[in-house]
Amino acid sequence: MTSRHPEVLWAQRSERLYLTIALPDAKDVSVKCEPQGLFRFFAQGLHGQLFDLSLELYGTIVPEKCKTNVGLRNIRCMIQKEQKGWWNRLLKSNEKPPPYIKVDWNKWCDEDDVDSDNSDLASDTDGMYAGEDESSDDEGMLYLPDLEKARGN
Repeated sequence: MTSRHPEVLWAQRSERLYLTIALPDAKDVSVKCEPQGLFRFFAQGLHGQLFDLSLELYGTIVPEKCKTNVGLRNIRCMIQKEQKGWWNRLLKSNEKPPPYIKVDWNKWCDEDDVDSDNSDLASDTDGMYAGEDESSDDEGMLYLPDLEKARGN
């Protein structure tokens, strides 16, 4: 059986990258992050289809600070950048991104939009979704080692 790519929405802040993987009723979800910027996702869809995704991100990340939340409609991933700063694009490659990767305009924040005096505070208070406060940024999110424990691995 061949695997498919799920739709991925992405947005960033100076310290974090947000990926939302649109896959309703996903089962056996596996997310792996590697320091050099490799992001891997595997899951089974509602009707048994296999979905996989492997992204070589633009920069390096901190895997132990990456969090994942598996919901009914999608999987949200918060990826901690190793170095604070704005990436020019999501992927390391200069090529046009695949059609299943799109910008999440609901969460997008331009570098210019963040107040330079309070950039740390602004990036945290923007929350994972527009309109959320700082306390909800991590709500329902699991660090990857905790996700593996929850799955029984």
